[in-house]
Amino acid sequence: MPYTLQPDTQYGLDIETLDYLKDRVDSPDRWILNFGPQHPATHTTLRLVLELDGERVVRCTPHIGYLHSGFEKLGEHHDYNQYVCTVSRMDYVSPIVNDIAWHHAVENLLDIDLTPRCKVVRTILCELGRIQNHLLCVGAAALDLGAITGFLYGFNEREFIYDIMDYVSGQRFHPDYTRVGGVMRDLPDEETFKKMVRNFIDVRLPNAMKDIEVLLNRNRIFIDRLHNVGVVNKEEAVAWGLTGPLARASGVRRDLRKDEPYLCYAENWDNQGAEAVQFSVPISTDGDCYSRYLVRLEELRQSRRIIDQLIDNIPGGPINTFADGKVHIPPKGDVYGSIEATIQHFEIFMTNRGWDTPIGEAYSCIEGPNGELGYYIVADGGKCPWRASTRPPSFIHFQALPKMLEGHQLADVVAVLGSLNIIAAELDR
Repeated sequence: MPYTLQPDTQYGLDIETLDYLKDRVDSPDRWILNFGPQHPATHTTLRLVLELDGERVVRCTPHIGYLHSGFEKLGEHHDYNQYVCTVSRMDYVSPIVNDIAWHHAVENLLDIDLTPRCKVVRTILCELGRIQNHLLCVGAAALDLGAITGFLYGFNEREFIYDIMDYVSGQRFHPDYTRVGGVMRDLPDEETFKKMVRNFIDVRLPNAMKDIEVLLNRNRIFIDRLHNVGVVNKEEAVAWGLTGPLARASGVRRDLRKDEPYLCYAENWDNQGAEAVQFSVPISTDGDCYSRYLVRLEELRQSRRIIDQLIDNIPGGPINTFADGKVHIPPKGDVYGSIEATIQHFEIFMTNRGWDTPIGEAYSCIEGPNGELGYYIVADGGKCPWRASTRPPSFIHFQALPKMLEGHQLADVVAVLGSLNIIAAELDR
């Protein structure tokens, strides 16, 4: 043989590296189990190395790195519009939210204020993305515990959100809809868009939620599998940096839509005195898997409430801002019919031209379905970012998984993992 296998003496499974494990009672009946990436609950992209004492988890070591995506490095080679095709792949469960978060950061860097029409459309789509994400999370969490019907109740309705995204952007799965200072194109037909959204939030979503709640909310098996499992108290949630439904299920009262408002969540969003959309932030204090499930259910209702306030009051006027003609892409119709728009179009897309950006850095974040979703941009004056980094919720939350699993049974692993809603593409950036 060209090489000889040697035992690894530098790293061992009996080496304790975490402070909270130092006082744990050792047991001679330890064995190691690879949970994933082939396990259905890990979606072929997550791996947990579990150290077990019989059926009880005494240690968990999460492993990432199964996608090899290089998303952040791609940001250095794509301009501020092209990169939207990459960020939508980071959270493929609700890609439109990533689009909005990325260009929210870019517009903060370039000091661009969106038109009222664009703010309303983005807010509606962002909340549809939140519903899209929560329906899959709740359904998949039930599926992992054996409730196949609950998964179908949530998953079927997501198809109608895909129909809306397809109608607006021309793509079902990855809309890639936003652009610097606006969106790819205006709504094809506003009345049709309203009818599609109304049908979803007034008919399909309430029926789906009713089916899920009747099946699961008082289901003895479902509750026993989630209640007092994976508990994280308020202090621990803050210490681990948890955000979104995970933090709010542990009593942390933080929602960026309220604390750092943007789009239609902010007062005077139309610069004419419009009030911010009204909604409530659900809070629980138990911090277990069942609380995370209930928080997400209530957030579905609140997202429906937000959309209901906006869908019949979409402002007129342009959807894209033209404050700086060197930044936003002109409408395609104008490109074909106006020499000024044709020149503007080529000025943006020619490899040796493009727009000028300030030399500096910016970080902006929004309240994504899973928590704080932010982008950090370093600009050097060119048409592409010098550095583009993301703050994905899943990467932060995955580090807390060993703490949540310690002391639980092996069967509880799928319950805790499902309650975190880990998106693997947010881990391997």
